Amino acid sequence: MSDDHTHVQEFFSARAADWDSKFPDDGPAYAAAVGELGLRPGDRVLDAGCGTGRALPPLRAAVGPSGVVLGADLTPAMLQAAARAGRNRDGRLLLADVAALPLRSASLDTVFAAGLIAHLPQPEQNLRELARVVRTGGKLALFHPIGRAALAARQGRRITPDDLRAEASLGPLLSRSGWNMTSYVDEDARFLALAVRER
Repeated sequence: MSDDHTHVQEFFSARAADWDSKFPDDGPAYAAAVGELGLRPGDRVLDAGCGTGRALPPLRAAVGPSGVVLGADLTPAMLQAAARAGRNRDGRLLLADVAALPLRSASLDTVFAAGLIAHLPQPEQNLRELARVVRTGGKLALFHPIGRAALAARQGRRITPDDLRAEASLGPLLSRSGWNMTSYVDEDARFLALAVRER
């Protein structure tokens, strides 16, 4: 495991037990973001970097009992917290690195990724791996329950021009990774970039 992965695991392991209680009001934002994906009953969807699985219930509701919902995370403690919260009833939890997913190519309709992009050690390669597992025409949602400026303020930092999530940076990055960004919203109440699998 790379040092980057070890750092991510250590960061989230230390916070897993009280993650949901620190952000108790995020549920409606997750549900609204999932609602914008246009998921249909029977769709196959992955929550990449699922953490405590807060997206799994609305994803399950969207794809119904005939759909497939997977939640993949690198940190065992986060998956344990998801299971304790009962979210393993809404989707199958996988201990997996999004840089090397144990999934067949073109096997999914959509990938949902909340707060993930800032933690990717090799964003272009990692986004390409997400594209690999999605069918042509499938979707990617990069989401955060608050926007970049609000998140930076919460963390006591400033947004820099080279911020990966800035529209001018993210669009070309997605394009190089096999995605076409179709919408971009960055406001205090949420961040949501949607993209379609091109090739």
